[in-house]
Amino acid sequence: MRFSNFGLAATLAALLVPSPLLLAQDQQTAPAQEAPAEELPADEVPAEETPNPSGEKPEPTAAERAAAPRDPMEIYADLNLFGEIFDRIRAEYVDPPDEEELIRAAIQGMLTSLDPHSGYLPPQDYDDTREDISGQFGGLGVEIIMEDQVIKVVSPIDDTPAARAGILSNDLIIEIDGQQVQGMTQDEAVEKMRGPVGTQVKITVFREGVSEPLEFELTRDTISLRAVRWSLEGDVAVLRLSRFTEQAFVGIERAIEDIYEERNGEAPKGIILDLRNNPGGLVTQSVYVADAFLNRGAVVLTRGRTESESDRYDSGPDPLDAKLADVPMVVLINGGSASASEIVAGALQDHKRATLVGTRSFGKGSVQSIISLGPDGAMRLTTARYYTPNNRSIQALGITPDIEVRQVVPEEFQGRDEIIGEAGLQGHITGDGEEEATVGSSVYVPAEKADDTQLQYAIRLINGEETHEAFPPKAE
Repeated sequence: MRFSNFGLAATLAALLVPSPLLLAQDQQTAPAQEAPAEELPADEVPAEETPNPSGEKPEPTAAERAAAPRDPMEIYADLNLFGEIFDRIRAEYVDPPDEEELIRAAIQGMLTSLDPHSGYLPPQDYDDTREDISGQFGGLGVEIIMEDQVIKVVSPIDDTPAARAGILSNDLIIEIDGQQVQGMTQDEAVEKMRGPVGTQVKITVFREGVSEPLEFELTRDTISLRAVRWSLEGDVAVLRLSRFTEQAFVGIERAIEDIYEERNGEAPKGIILDLRNNPGGLVTQSVYVADAFLNRGAVVLTRGRTESESDRYDSGPDPLDAKLADVPMVVLINGGSASASEIVAGALQDHKRATLVGTRSFGKGSVQSIISLGPDGAMRLTTARYYTPNNRSIQALGITPDIEVRQVVPEEFQGRDEIIGEAGLQGHITGDGEEEATVGSSVYVPAEKADDTQLQYAIRLINGEETHEAFPPKAE
């Protein structure tokens, strides 16, 4: 059925009005009555003004137009224009268009015009986002890499279908459900191995030292991605947090328990929390992780356009931070540390709980709300800016480490290892008048710990082999 322009405009207008449960509309007030202008004799007209015999009002400037509230009829006229263009495309485009995709593309364009982090999530993308946030999915439980067009198992995850079936590190996956892996991308292979919990998948692997390929028929189960990895470098504990999913705090808590168990209940000499190239995630998880090392005070402040989007998140005393109270701490950050990573780093820095080592962080100081649209997916909308406990906005500026330590970058990566961060993204929102980053920050981290200049410096700092006035931090 063909929409009339007015009908489509009215429908879109209704859809675009935010639900009162999600957003509060600003109440409009009538404009104040203008005071009468003081009359001047004709020969005393100010020099910068020119007489206007016709009495017509001059056209408003662009700034005046932007500041003044628009008449609702003007907005509906613009929607009517959209309806007219939509009808012409449907009627005259060389091939019949997919009308649903046209509408979704228009919605996507509207949202992405706001800032780099707002956008529309079609149903499949919304499902993927929820899976990513939860850190859980239906799958087999293997960590893989693509090597010479073959999928190689890095390691099976403990207590998963892959581990229970006997799949081993360095196994090469050559077929998935009878389809050869060669020619697939890594993402395509992952997609084929994931699926609803309880369904089956057949994996064929080649194992070095075994003449014939091995076949495994596995039943998919719920897999929790490992957000935290830990190691002991002598007496120093290193916790690598890769993403702020729902598994972040649980991973930190378990890692600390395992470290104490490994050391027969003895505290480590120091803790290094590695947040380098951590792109962020859930604000709530950043609060929980910071609270693991703090016993009081604010973690982050958020301020939005509406009162409901403005909040303060606090830490409090608990057995975990009591256990770690006397353990010195270093946090590693770099140009890839963004969003929730910056919340944690900023809170620990402001409370003088940790010394920050590395290079300036990314500078993403905004909060996105994911608003469900039911069967039509969801919208990701920037709804607030966040601030550190000392009221620092890091939007488009980032967090500066207490001790700047640069990596030794291999020649082939030099000049390509730095990013400006948020300030380099087209259309980014401003940081409440704060200065913005103008130079790049490195995201390079060596694969080998021995070559990792930042990590080795932090270890030496905790061991007392390096000294700096910023370590340990001193409360004012």
